[in-house]
Amino acid sequence: MEIISIVVPCHNEGANIATLHARISGILDPLNECWELVCVNDGSRDDTLLRLIALHNADPRVRVIDLSRNFGKEAALTAGLDAARGACVIPLDADLQDPPEIIPELLAKWREGFEVVNAARIERDGDSWLKRVTARGFYWVIGGLSDVEIPADIGDFRLISRPALEALKCLPERRRFMKGLFAWVGFRTASIPYRRAPRHAGTTTWNYWKLWNFAIEGITSFSSAPLRLASYLGFAVSLFAFLYAVIIIFNKLVYGNPVAGYPSLIVAILFLGGVQLLALGIIGEYIGRLYEESKQRPVYLARQVWEAGTAGPTGNEIP
Repeated sequence: MEIISIVVPCHNEGANIATLHARISGILDPLNECWELVCVNDGSRDDTLLRLIALHNADPRVRVIDLSRNFGKEAALTAGLDAARGACVIPLDADLQDPPEIIPELLAKWREGFEVVNAARIERDGDSWLKRVTARGFYWVIGGLSDVEIPADIGDFRLISRPALEALKCLPERRRFMKGLFAWVGFRTASIPYRRAPRHAGTTTWNYWKLWNFAIEGITSFSSAPLRLASYLGFAVSLFAFLYAVIIIFNKLVYGNPVAGYPSLIVAILFLGGVQLLALGIIGEYIGRLYEESKQRPVYLARQVWEAGTAGPTGNEIP
């Protein structure tokens, strides 16, 4: 039978583990599906790892990958995708905001011949109005700037066929923006609408500062438009400065105005200094990405793996 791999990055999600497994098994077991649950412990500080190991001991279909430290969700998701053995893979959040109950719909679309099946959020229950507005703004901005069409309101929850997964695993980026990488590989794609639920238990570690940095990561990963914007801004400021100089010279020749004025001089200096720092910051962001990629460090390191009754230390590559 075709194995279905469900990949779950976990960071301080101990309160959700048992419910997650119960809901997945309650959905897939009656359908006689052959499945595995690949759980990646991303440096949790609570009892997440102990609960995952206990779950593995009770159900060998649960595989546990314990990373050596907290590498971030994108790296943990990459570790789970690398380890997945299924004919298709479904990334899923441990907080149960993405309901496992629509997995059969994803599988049905896959068996119709689609190689990627996205789960599109039509409602965001549990999210504040500010988070909804900023999410829409992010997808609008990145959609306008990116050369790759990144669909709006689609997170990591989707079905990825084995051919699409193998293509995804060929991408060498160290700083990974998975939503963009999923879109970049292409393949025949369909979408399933769903209503995103509130967290089942616990509190999220994604504050607005982390979300802002995540947005910057996504934009700089899939667009060079900020660099062009810095160039356009520099050209516009230079043009404005040239026109202003013409006006000053004209006033000097016609009206004999000897002094341009201290306030306008200070404003011009501060404005030009701000524009220069902005342009340097944008350039520095891209140079930083080049620096990180040039070091060729692994995306993650796994400390130990529990699967099929065996456990042992492992490196970046998980057999």
